[in-house]
Amino acid sequence: MKTTLAVLILSLAMVSFIVSKPATTTTNQDQDILQKIANAHGFKHWKNVSEIKFTFNVDRDTSHFERNWAWKPKANIVTTTTKEKTISYNRNNLDSIADKANEGFINDKFWLLAPFQLQWNATNITHTLTKKVTAPISKKTMQKLTIVYGTEGGYTPGDAYDFYFGDDYIIQEWVFRKANQAEPSMITTFENYQEFNGLKIATMHKMAEGNFKLYFTNISVM
Repeated sequence: MKTTLAVLILSLAMVSFIVSKPATTTTNQDQDILQKIANAHGFKHWKNVSEIKFTFNVDRDTSHFERNWAWKPKANIVTTTTKEKTISYNRNNLDSIADKANEGFINDKFWLLAPFQLQWNATNITHTLTKKVTAPISKKTMQKLTIVYGTEGGYTPGDAYDFYFGDDYIIQEWVFRKANQAEPSMITTFENYQEFNGLKIATMHKMAEGNFKLYFTNISVM
């Protein structure tokens, strides 16, 4: 994989931030929008998950990159396997080696479970809802949820995301805007949804240009 691709992927890593801001929305009716989107993707079933495994893949032009993960969320134990080695660590107790691996895990988990992150990070983001907008790739009329992370702490403070979804609250596209800049840093689809023990996961993300796809294989939810 090209170095620029690695930087791009890791720039999307998300964590809970030290400084949190109260969530805000446009109307009282929108106060539970984060929960509605998460629940539409099966968030209520997350409490039953003892382990989730997946392979994170990125194809860009002729290059391919992948990482394998196994996560036991109740114990917060993560195992990552590459051709060279296997690393297992507890996310509550990171040393320098585990911390580096955890950067990749945070990024890959965010892509896999982005709708759930809206609930997990609810106290660390501000958010606004726009009822009718034109989605950037499909050009369809959708709703848009914009979330902005705090400006201190974490790997990528101040970043913003625009989620595009229909009346069923299923995410269909998103825009990543580094440091909450006006211009998009990355735009991809959410597609090829599959259900795993109640979790509805988008297994494919593509750019409009057609030379980039990020996708998940070997998904297992127990």
